Amino acid sequence: MPVPRTAVTAIAVVLLALGLPAVAAPWAAAAGGAVPAVRVTSAPATVTVTGEGSAVGEPDIAVVGAGVEATAKTTQAALDAQNEAAAALLKAVRAQGIADRDIRTENVSLSPVHDYQDGESTLKGYRAAQSFSIKVREVATTGVLITAVTEATGDAGRVNSVVFDLDDRRPLQARARKAAYQDAHAKAAQYAELGGHRLGRLVSLSEGGTGYVLPMPPAFGDAPGAGIGAVPLAPGEIRATASVTAVYALD
Repeated sequence: MPVPRTAVTAIAVVLLALGLPAVAAPWAAAAGGAVPAVRVTSAPATVTVTGEGSAVGEPDIAVVGAGVEATAKTTQAALDAQNEAAAALLKAVRAQGIADRDIRTENVSLSPVHDYQDGESTLKGYRAAQSFSIKVREVATTGVLITAVTEATGDAGRVNSVVFDLDDRRPLQARARKAAYQDAHAKAAQYAELGGHRLGRLVSLSEGGTGYVLPMPPAFGDAPGAGIGAVPLAPGEIRATASVTAVYALD
């Protein structure tokens, strides 16, 4: 009984793939048809590299964390003292040209104050506090602002932090990504040359991650505000980082 052509063709392809063309030929002849040509191609040569890049920039804003705190025998007295100090703080900040959109209340609290002695708790009064986040768009005036706040609030004032940053981080991050891509391309070109190839097209590109490093902020703690404004401030620089993985064809 003759063997179906489709079966013979399938068997012939398998035998050829196994390196047995002489065995496949009789089957083809018996079926009365030619064995289809089988072409085995190797995968294109590629090189995979990782690129890293960074970019630095100068801060163009400062975010000051400041607030007020007052303690009194009654809740109302504590709130009144806190409200008076907070009003003085806001007045001083606005006098420095800070717009209302750049001033934000972060926290308001009112809590009892106890004195603990010999395992006994005695109510001493109440503490009222309010903290603000103040964005300074002229970095050079940050120290002047702190001085104004501490002078206006006296012992009730608190300066908790100063963070230097960029109002828009995207341009700096874009520069870091560009540097990472250029680093990957340079590595791939070097490997291609070392291997006796020409660097071909970019096959794939994936981002490994990005980073953002701010200057270390000065530590003010919870000390009263008087005198803090005299502390000199150094904005430093901001660093953005990026990494990519690239695959290039080799010609």
